[in-house]
Amino acid sequence: MADEDPVAACVSALVAASITEQQATALCGQFAYSADTAGFADSLMQTNQGLNTLYLLSTGALVFVMHAGFAMLCAGAIRSKNTMNILLQTVMDAAVSAIAFYILGYGFAYGIGNNPNGFIGDALFGLARWTSHSSSNDAGANWQAWFFQWAFAATATTIPAGAVAERLNFNAYLIYSFFISAFVYPVVVHWVWAAEGWLGYARLASYSHLFRSGMIDFAGSGVVHMTGGFAGLAGCIMVGPRMGRFDSNGQPVEMPGHSATLVVLGTVLLWFGWYGFNPGSQLIINYTASAAVAGRAAVTTTLAGAAGCLSCLLTAFLRHKAWDLVSGCNGALVGFVSITASANVVEPWAALIAGLVGGWIFDAVCMLFLKLRIDDPLSAAPMHGFCGAWGVFFAGLLAKKQYICESYGRDCDGYVADGLFYVGDGRLLASQVIGIISIFAWVFGLMIILFGGLKAINLLRISAEEEQAGLDVSKHGGSAYNYDHGLGKPEKAQALGL
Repeated sequence: MADEDPVAACVSALVAASITEQQATALCGQFAYSADTAGFADSLMQTNQGLNTLYLLSTGALVFVMHAGFAMLCAGAIRSKNTMNILLQTVMDAAVSAIAFYILGYGFAYGIGNNPNGFIGDALFGLARWTSHSSSNDAGANWQAWFFQWAFAATATTIPAGAVAERLNFNAYLIYSFFISAFVYPVVVHWVWAAEGWLGYARLASYSHLFRSGMIDFAGSGVVHMTGGFAGLAGCIMVGPRMGRFDSNGQPVEMPGHSATLVVLGTVLLWFGWYGFNPGSQLIINYTASAAVAGRAAVTTTLAGAAGCLSCLLTAFLRHKAWDLVSGCNGALVGFVSITASANVVEPWAALIAGLVGGWIFDAVCMLFLKLRIDDPLSAAPMHGFCGAWGVFFAGLLAKKQYICESYGRDCDGYVADGLFYVGDGRLLASQVIGIISIFAWVFGLMIILFGGLKAINLLRISAEEEQAGLDVSKHGGSAYNYDHGLGKPEKAQALGL
């Protein structure tokens, strides 16, 4: 019997999936340029590649939109006299990280050279020898991979900006921005996300990873957020608190941000971008399983953010007897950070727990920082560093075996390390704890050395006079807000009765 016409088979399959015959015929006709099965298969493969490319570029663009969110959030949460400075830093994070990730970072993260190892990549510096040293047989697939991974690198790089806001030397900012995106962050990426990394979760039937398991960090609670958060912690410790942040008795003095409107705008933009950050980390979308993983990640991300928002809002109300807008915004972001590691492998109800507890951890660490006189204007270290660590730990508790198999291509009939609360044997949780300790030690240790060196040569902090005047006037030639209606100096506008 002759083989069934592939186009007819395609139409039959789509009709069975509740698509109208007219729509199915039109879609399957796109593959009918060749009558032979090989030609049809090649056409289908190219369509799949195009779909995956579109998915990765679109979600990567969503991740980059988060920079607008960081810019607005940071600007609104600090005093108006430093607005231009923090906005310029956000733009520089994107520019500096792009160059650094191109020259060194991507190679350290994913390069497969002559001496592949679990610690660091050793090829693809400046994207050289792309075809022979990439991690895919299809070299073209990795152009979009570089773009997507750079968007994550830029995010990790911009997180510390909030921790050192309003008093850091701009030259020091450029130095640490390059250092994080060129070296500190890419090494962590290699550990967890590269196929050769010593810490990442073992895919398929490989048991060569840590404890025959490895660490699950789907979209970067540890890789991205812990890296950025603990780099920020090292920065705010070494640079010291802002002038006037604590009184002579060591009691904190309120320094509220100048625009709640910008804080809300930044939060919503970050919320929007997180739908690229988490679902996009599935990387491909052309299989039923991968589509299910991406969809589940979107659901759990939403629920964790909502739970975190309510958690921090209610905690703030119990403490201050007022519904605090900024606390609600911070809580939403805390929820997103807390679910980022496990968005693909937990149930929706578990996502609520991740966000709820993340909010409590965030508030507790913020209070601890004030007692220790650590000044973090954006609470970047509590949010990204400590809640990122919570997110990694949480995956070791409630990662579900079925979803792990679906996400990582493992055979559920064989051994699969899953969450401790699913009667797991503790291998996954142990891997998560090792990951938390390793990332913290690597990031915090290196950044303390860098910031300490900058401080030793008097390049870390601006002068007291410049801090008092504000960075916008002292370093950037003006103010972010001009009140003279384009007429020159304010006194001129006043003289004209405006």
